[in-house]
Formats: sequence, structure tokens, C-alpha cells
Amino acid sequence: MFLFKFAWKFISFLLLVVLVIPLWAIGKTWYTAQNETIRKADAIVIMGAAQLDGRPGEVLEARLKESLRIYEKGFATKIYTLGAGAPGDRFTEAAASRSYLISRGVRSKSITAVAKGRDTFRSIEALSKVDGVKSIKEIIIVTDPYHCLRSMTMASDFGFNATCSPTRVGIASLEEAGFRYLLRESGAYLAYLTLGRRGIHISDHVT
Repeated sequence: MFLFKFAWKFISFLLLVVLVIPLWAIGKTWYTAQNETIRKADAIVIMGAAQLDGRPGEVLEARLKESLRIYEKGFATKIYTLGAGAPGDRFTEAAASRSYLISRGVRSKSITAVAKGRDTFRSIEALSKVDGVKSIKEIIIVTDPYHCLRSMTMASDFGFNATCSPTRVGIASLEEAGFRYLLRESGAYLAYLTLGRRGIHISDHVT
């Protein structure tokens, strides 16, 4: 009888963990996406997404539009564009983003392209190694709403104090991004917390 009660309590505990932890991750990812708290910072950091032969794809363009909005409002004077290219690409995501911003009036010397990394972790890792970036502590990450939490968490692990300015338009905005995106980001966030670098094999590249 004692063993039966112990086994039942243990199974109940496991079931609780299996249910509660994923729900916590989903709730935190959702809450962060819904509650923007940006403040003036040393730099704006634009997460990479697919580019099409030098032209930003839909998701990346939405991020660039948001970065222009907060740049023009004076939240920061420096911009870092992130993202390498896919095998065979002539252009990188970082370079395509930089060209887009320059074509819309941002001074070229205000933008630094960091053309390394095909996922969030490696892109932020590359940013942390750029010459002169050690003087930068406060950053505003520009990315999709449900991607904010994981991006800020990784940035914090590299020594940045990060807020997030989420995109307001496009297929990855809150209005159009489905529950599937929320689940994917919640799972990736949970994998990063539990597995660390070993969890970054989860693809987070978007088109």
C-alpha cells in the first residue's frame, strides 16, 4: 500500500511538471509579446530573417520598419543589423538590412552589419564580439513579438540589458502570427533554459 501511494504521488508530480512548465513558458512568451517596455538605449539590434537576393523578405522588412520607427523617435543613435546568408546566397541578412535602412535615410556610419549567425544565439554571440560593442550595455532588440522573450534572454546571457520593440505589421505580428508560432517560440525558449547551447539546434529562421 505504501509503495502504491508513493508511486501515485510520484506520477502525479511528474504529470504536474509536464503540464505546468510548458504552460509557464507559453504564458511568459505571450505576456512578453503583449507588453512592450522599451526605453532609450545605446543601440538598436535588428534580428535577421530571410532576404531575397539583397531584398528583405516580408518578416525582415517588418522588423526594419519597426527599427526605423524607434530610430526616428530617438530611442538610440546606433543600429546593428544581424544575420548571415544561407549557403549560396550573394547577400547576407545583415547587409540587406543595412542597405534597406540607408536607402531610407539612415546614415551609413550609424549602422553596423554583423553578418554572422543563422540563429538567434549565434547572431547575438557574434554581436557580443564586435569591436567596440563592450561599451554598449543597453540595447533594444527588434524582432517578432513572440520572439522577444527568447532574444532578450539570450542577450542578457551575453551581458546586455535588453528590451524589445516587436513588429507591428506582417505575418509575424500579433494580429497575424498564429498559435503555432507561440508554441514554437515557447518550446525554443524552454529548450534554451534547460539545454543551453545544446538546445540551439532548434531552427528559428523565418522567411
